[in-house]
Amino acid sequence: MSRHNDDGGSSFVWFFAGAALGAAAALLLAPQPGAETREMLRQRALDERERLAERGREAAKKGREYYDRGREIAEDAARQGEGAVEKGRELFDRGKTLAEDAAAAIRGEHSNESEV
Repeated sequence: MSRHNDDGGSSFVWFFAGAALGAAAALLLAPQPGAETREMLRQRALDERERLAERGREAAKKGREYYDRGREIAEDAARQGEGAVEKGRELFDRGKTLAEDAAAAIRGEHSNESEV
């Protein structure tokens, strides 16, 4: 039994590469004068370049938004963590004081019992 290890991403790339080559071949073989075909290809390349540049700008903007949001979440978590640490210290100190008071009370009771 053979296993197909293609992740799908490379198939997607090859499909579009083949489609682009097929479109280019169709344009080059179309019954137009060479100058018109070259101008059409140049214009399409410029349009595509601008479209890709715009998508790059959009992706960079989204990336900055995600980065800023992630930083806000991390800062909030750090503040909450600091608050939790402080609350833990307070509870520890209160528990320690209660334990020391209880120990002192027990020692006091034992010393009173031995005096009787």
